[in-house]
Amino acid sequence: MRKMRLAKRELREQEQLREIVDTCQTVRVGYSDDEGMAIVPMSFGYEWTGDDAEAKHLVLWLHSAGEGRKADAFSRNGEAGVPVAIEMDIEDGLITGDYSCAYSYAYRSIMGAGTIRPAVTVDEKRHGLDRIMEHLAPGYPTGYSDEALERVFVWRVDLDHITGKQRAPK
Repeated sequence: MRKMRLAKRELREQEQLREIVDTCQTVRVGYSDDEGMAIVPMSFGYEWTGDDAEAKHLVLWLHSAGEGRKADAFSRNGEAGVPVAIEMDIEDGLITGDYSCAYSYAYRSIMGAGTIRPAVTVDEKRHGLDRIMEHLAPGYPTGYSDEALERVFVWRVDLDHITGKQRAPK
């Protein structure tokens, strides 16, 4: 991976990355298909997998209808998966300056790349939906009928690499 140009803005600590993922409500998923490049904002759930002794692996869970451009693109390789890129960010306020070009925005963000694939089994779909509900509506009860689980499409995104970046407020 290429090194970040402004290395002083790179977020390297696992806890900093976790805070961004936990705070964000929307992930933007970029992909390519026969129609070209596309990016779509989606609600998500997540989990960190892996050994505590190593950097944890981020898995995102998404859901959608099973038809349309996005669903066609995400499912075109089945369980082998499709390459995607992701971005999520937190706005931390306006940075003002003495002249127009000195203005900017404070932010924290994550970008990453990985593979998206459809959840296949009812148990995997339920697990993904539980992660989504846990993130978006913590503490609310969950329950899904077998019919709902058959209809809904749940996607698993295994991220191979993520980077964090921050422009701190002044």
